[in-house]
Amino acid sequence: MVNRKPPGIYVLPSLSRESRNVAYRVWILILTFLVYTCYHMAKKPVSVVKNVLYRNCSVPIKDGYELEIAPDNTSTTFCDWAPFDQSNHKQLLGSLDLAFLFSYAFGMFFSGHIAERLNLRYFLSGGMMLVGIFTAAFGMGYFFNIHNIYFYVGIQVVSGLVQSSGWPSVVTCVGNWYGKGKRGLIMGIWNSHTSVGNILGSLIGGAFVTTAWGWSFAVPGLITFGFGVLVFFFLVPDPEDVGCDMPDQHGTHVVAEHGTNKTVNNEPGEPEKIDLTTISVHVDYGALNNSSKIINGNSANGDVINGPVVSVQTTDIVDSSNSAINHTVDSLKPANDYASDSQKPAIIISTNGNPNMAKNGQSYSSIDASTQALIKHKQEKPITIWGAFFIPGVAEFSLCLFCAKLVSYTFLFWLPNYIEHTAHYDAEKSADVSTLFDVGGIVGGIAAGLISDNFGGRATTCAVMLVLAAPVMYIYNLYGSLSLAHSIGLSFACGTLVNGPYALITTAVSADLGTHKVLEGNTKALATVTAVIDGTGSIGAAIGPLLAGLIPVWNDVFIMLIISDLLALLCLTRLVYKELRIDRLLGCTGD
Repeated sequence: MVNRKPPGIYVLPSLSRESRNVAYRVWILILTFLVYTCYHMAKKPVSVVKNVLYRNCSVPIKDGYELEIAPDNTSTTFCDWAPFDQSNHKQLLGSLDLAFLFSYAFGMFFSGHIAERLNLRYFLSGGMMLVGIFTAAFGMGYFFNIHNIYFYVGIQVVSGLVQSSGWPSVVTCVGNWYGKGKRGLIMGIWNSHTSVGNILGSLIGGAFVTTAWGWSFAVPGLITFGFGVLVFFFLVPDPEDVGCDMPDQHGTHVVAEHGTNKTVNNEPGEPEKIDLTTISVHVDYGALNNSSKIINGNSANGDVINGPVVSVQTTDIVDSSNSAINHTVDSLKPANDYASDSQKPAIIISTNGNPNMAKNGQSYSSIDASTQALIKHKQEKPITIWGAFFIPGVAEFSLCLFCAKLVSYTFLFWLPNYIEHTAHYDAEKSADVSTLFDVGGIVGGIAAGLISDNFGGRATTCAVMLVLAAPVMYIYNLYGSLSLAHSIGLSFACGTLVNGPYALITTAVSADLGTHKVLEGNTKALATVTAVIDGTGSIGAAIGPLLAGLIPVWNDVFIMLIISDLLALLCLTRLVYKELRIDRLLGCTGD
């Protein structure tokens, strides 16, 4: 078996199994948080730098640096960066967003499909290092005095493709390590990485934007590349890679533990059965030596075992009726794939302290249901993109995210420019004020996760926040530029209500649907489901900033955002009705 342990793990101190479970879960949460913080930090500088690529050089800037004077006293674009100094500057700046976001959406549909078929550590670390390289490459346009629009658009296209490697990978990692119980709260806190990354991107980009904007890209690029190296050495995508327990993916409050399993509640008179989701297995694909090999004190009637070994430890009888199931261990992989019978897997079972061994390829009776569940994790197949759409709830949440990300990404890419245009702050201060939208996004994401965990309605939680977001955006457009206090307060409120549903859908909802009961425990569907939902949302994320660049009046831009918010609400109508109906039925039955 290929060793899946990352090389950095070997330099860490060894821990007991119980301590290892806790330590790795905390580490994965922290590492993936920092990873996607870097991804969003690398996205943000474009929105910050727009304000210096084009600005009216004759307009005084509030609280800014001294007004420069044109050499001929008539030019209003002498301080701008060609080719963005033309009358179609807004369309050119919008083309940067369009190139990035459409390539990101295109890549998203395939990245989840690829991620499920590759080692996530390689895929994520490689993608992250490429993100760092191409982010820094955009800033090289400043240092090498490049004024060709195709250079910047080309960089954005490639950046969008490599950025798509991040989201399905980190959601799959967290979904592999954390069960469904408090997934909304955990992922709500964890998902604040998007807002933290936006804040860091704004602050780092703003620190250099008025002096040497190339560093606004180079610094985030270098940081992202460095974290890509860290991921290669220290990311553990799956608990199985380091011998940790598998999480409860279905909200049953049962965790699959190595060496133990627990029984489910049975109706009176029914045979006692093991909860098959609680059994774990270790498969050692390394061939054993042709020497005496004692396993659990027995050696299979003297047989020499050369093939892989499936070692099972169970303390309960699977079926006390002892009925035959007739399942063969050949299902581990096709029998023709083995060089000889001696290479077929052997099943070593210890039931109630009595070790037994099956000869190579033999069938079992009362224990084979367990055996089937135990090796199921090894047999899981990734699902197709088309198949993911037919999982209940995926279509509705995908369309909702299409509209919600349209709103969120329009703010992400255009808010500093809007603040500079309406409040007349300089580029650095506009970037700083825009971070309050992302601070609100942190609060909104955590609140959405906490509420949905406690009340059990993901769709209903999203719907309530979407209802409140529409009037708040209208008020922000009317009064947001009156003063700094108005701008800060309303930016925070918009961020809370706009990013709350977006955060919940892309994290807890995606993870829930990726482990939906119709998948029968197939955890390899998670990356594809996440990619389908976020990929659909990313198409909306591309359209929003594009339309904002084409619409000449900011009032009309906000009308577009409010309409999109209401369409997102409409997409969830059926799911909200279903959740409320279930709540009423449970209330009537007293359950």
